Amino acid sequence: MKFISSNYAIFLSVTLLCYWGIARTQNQKLWVIVISSILFYISFLQIQYFPVILMMILVNYWIGKILLDSQIIEYKDIQSWLDEDYFQRWLPRGKKQRKRLLIVGISFNILLLIAAKYIPFLLTIAAPLNPLKLQPLAMWMKTSFLPPLGISFLSFESAAYLIDVYKGSPATGNLLKYAAYKSFFPKLVSGPITHYHQFAPQLNNLRFPSIERLAEAGWLIASGAIKKTLIADNLAVIVRLIFDPNTLDRAGSIDLWLAIFAYGLQLYLDFSGYVDIVMGTAILFGINLPTNFNFPYMSVSIADFWRRWHISLGNWLRDYIYIPLGGSHLGLFRTCLNLFALMLISGIWHGADWGYIVWGVIHGTALVIHRLTHTLSQKIDALAKFWSSWLGHLSGWFLTQLLVFVTWIWFRLPNTQQSNLVFQHLWGHPRDAQFVNKIYVENLHLADSQVVLILVGIFTAIFVTYTFDRLLKVSLNWPLKLLLIPLCLYVVWLLSPTESLGFIYFDF
Repeated sequence: MKFISSNYAIFLSVTLLCYWGIARTQNQKLWVIVISSILFYISFLQIQYFPVILMMILVNYWIGKILLDSQIIEYKDIQSWLDEDYFQRWLPRGKKQRKRLLIVGISFNILLLIAAKYIPFLLTIAAPLNPLKLQPLAMWMKTSFLPPLGISFLSFESAAYLIDVYKGSPATGNLLKYAAYKSFFPKLVSGPITHYHQFAPQLNNLRFPSIERLAEAGWLIASGAIKKTLIADNLAVIVRLIFDPNTLDRAGSIDLWLAIFAYGLQLYLDFSGYVDIVMGTAILFGINLPTNFNFPYMSVSIADFWRRWHISLGNWLRDYIYIPLGGSHLGLFRTCLNLFALMLISGIWHGADWGYIVWGVIHGTALVIHRLTHTLSQKIDALAKFWSSWLGHLSGWFLTQLLVFVTWIWFRLPNTQQSNLVFQHLWGHPRDAQFVNKIYVENLHLADSQVVLILVGIFTAIFVTYTFDRLLKVSLNWPLKLLLIPLCLYVVWLLSPTESLGFIYFDF
C-alpha cells in the first residue's frame, strides 16, 4: 500500500473511524493500532516476514520486562507481588547478570539485522575462499530474498529500548502497549526512530486533536505529498535516465553533475516528504513523533549537516555509539576515532554494499577534518574570525553541500564500479550526442539548460522557505492551512506522475 494513494486514504479513514469512533478505552485504541499496523505491513506483500517482526516484538518485550522487574527488585526491594518461581529461575540478580541479559538482547537485534540484510554481502566478501559454491549462493540469496521492510529501524529502536530500560528509563509490563509502540504503522517502515519513553506517555492521555492540530496534520500530509509526487518523483526521472547502468559511460560531465544535484534534491524531498506524511498521520491519532529534518541543505559545516539530516538516526548514533565510546571527553585523537567509527556504522546500517561503506568512510573523514579545523580555529584568532564571517559561512555552506551531494553518488550507485565511473567522469568527459538526444529530447522534453533552471528553482524555494520559517519566524496560520490542504491534494491528484514511485528510504 502506497502512502500517497486512494487505498491509503480509505485505510486511514477507516482506521481513524475505529480509533476515535468505536474504540472507547485505551486498550481498545491500542488494539486498533496493532491490528491496523498488521494489515498495513501485510499490504506491502511482506506477509512472509511478519513472523520476524512479531518475534522481534515478543523477544524485546520479554527481555525488557525481565530487566524492569529485576531493577525493581534490586533497587526497591519489592518482590512479594512476583511469582516465586519466576523470581528464582528468570530474574537476573545483580548488575553483572543484568548487563549480560542486555548484551543478549542487543546481540539478538543486531544478529537478526545481519541475517535479514547482510548475509548475501558477507557471502560475496567470502566468495574468493570458495568461489564455486559461495558466489552462486550469494547471487541466489540476493535475488531471491528481500530484507523485511523496516528491519533496520526496528533493530535500532529495539536496542535503544533495552539500553534505556537497563539505565532506568520507563519500560512497560503491558505487551499490548509495547506492541502498539513498535508496530505503529506510520513509522513502522522507515521511522523516525522513536524512544518508548517519548511515545508511551502519549498513549496514556489520548485526546482527539484540536482544530489547530487537525489543520497542522492535514498540512503536513498535503505538503509531504507535494514534495514526494510533484517534485521528488519527477526528479527521479532525470536521475534514472542519466544514471542508467547500461548507458552510464555515455553521459558527459554536465549530465552527471545534473544527475548528482537532482538526486540530492530527490533524496531529501522524498524522505522529508515521507516524514511529513508520517508526522501528520500520527497527529490524527493524537500522537506526536520527533522531527527528522531541519533544512539540512542550509548547513554551514558537515557537523551541522548531521545535526539537521535524519535527526532521529543521528541522535541514536550519538547516544548509543558515540557517547559510549567516550564521545569528545577522551582527547582529540579518540574524538576523531569515535567520529569516524560513527559514520562507518551509519554507512553499514544504510545498506549491504561497498558503496555505503565508502560513503561512511568519506563522511567520517569529513567529520574528523571538521573537528581538527575547529580545534585549530580555537587557537588561531584569524581562522576563527574567518569562519564566523559571512564569507566563512558562505565558504562552509558551499564546501559542505559539495561534499554531501557528490557523496550521494555512492548512495544512488552502491555498486562501486558504477559509482567510481561517475566520479572519474565528473571533469572534462564529453557527451555522447545520441545519449543527449535520447535523454533530453525524447524522454524529458527539456533542454539541459531548462533542467538547470528547475534545480536552481527548487534550491531557491528551499532557501525562501528556510528564510521565512527559521530566520523571520513567519509561518502560515491554521485557517489558511485548512484552505490550502484541498488545493494541494487536488494538484497532487492532477499533476502527479502516472507511476508513483516507492519512498527511497524503504530500501534502507
